[in-house]
Amino acid sequence: MSRGIQRNGAGNLQNGENDDICPVCKSSRYLNPNMRFLVNPECYHKMCESCVDRIFSSGPAPCPVAGCARTLRKQRFRKQTFEDIKIEQEVDIRRRVAQVFNKQEEDFETLRAYNNYLEEMEVTTFNLLEGIDVAATERKLAAYAAQNAPSISQNNAKANRDRNAQNATTAAQKEQALLNRSAANRSSIASLAEREESRRETLDAFPRAQMSSPQDDAAAQKVVLKKSTARRTAAERARDKQQQQQQHIHDPPSEAETFRIEGLKAVVDAPVAKAYDAFGGMSFTPSYYTLQSHYEHPWLEKARTEPSIVAGGYDLREYHQRTMLEAFAGLGCFIEEEVGEKELSSGDGMIATEGAALAAGGEGAEDVL
Repeated sequence: MSRGIQRNGAGNLQNGENDDICPVCKSSRYLNPNMRFLVNPECYHKMCESCVDRIFSSGPAPCPVAGCARTLRKQRFRKQTFEDIKIEQEVDIRRRVAQVFNKQEEDFETLRAYNNYLEEMEVTTFNLLEGIDVAATERKLAAYAAQNAPSISQNNAKANRDRNAQNATTAAQKEQALLNRSAANRSSIASLAEREESRRETLDAFPRAQMSSPQDDAAAQKVVLKKSTARRTAAERARDKQQQQQQHIHDPPSEAETFRIEGLKAVVDAPVAKAYDAFGGMSFTPSYYTLQSHYEHPWLEKARTEPSIVAGGYDLREYHQRTMLEAFAGLGCFIEEEVGEKELSSGDGMIATEGAALAAGGEGAEDVL
């Protein structure tokens, strides 16, 4: 088992060494620790920076790796981000496809339409990753990008605005937190300084405490309170000013949609939120009368000036409202119709009772009755 472990370890070491060797010039990172490897998104073949400068400085040239005949350009070489080149290729392809398929769920009328859109996006990405009908997939992707160029640019601009707004909000929050900490530190330092100054003043005033009067002590305490209040007011004013400077609300400009595909929903303005009504829109305004604020009556005049009535806070407008409500409460109620309906319903009940008794039949029914 020890030999097997050694063989496996040697194999892993050999694979690691191969990763650090340029496939073109065979230079090793072991001999040149400062060597940098670059990749090109056209074929993702790794080579050292010296080979890139030597081969592609004069212009485009074919890839020097055996079996690859793609034409490469120097400006497209970049440093490899991920250790696995497959992950590097997948990230680049997904980023390129996502720049074209950049619609969101709120742009579609139904969830099924949005899922179909995502499925088409994933099929395109899978074909490019696995090399399935690459030429046809590239032509389809280019045609879709050309057909949907206005909406794609609008969605990219919206995504950039949202990203910038989020970054600005995060930066503003960090700056505000820093300002708050600075203000708190300054306030703490000022409080400590004032406490030290108060202690020194107390020690200085202790020898002449026997000769001071209560009026002098009160005046000294008033001066200390004024200083403390002035410092707190200045700190609050500075904090409010900083908060006002940090509050910048930018409303994104509205843009009309220039291209619509299947399943997209129309853009509508958000409804204006109404004020909350605890009674659900029910109106308590009387429909048969209009309540007045003043009524002429001798008893009412006496009640307005009688101390025993108004001393407890009684308001005659409550009496006006209750009296008018009771006076008009019977309007719209027709007693004759209600009585007729009641008699009709009771008559039907008696008929049903008699029918049940007849259905029972016999002397037993008469005995029961």
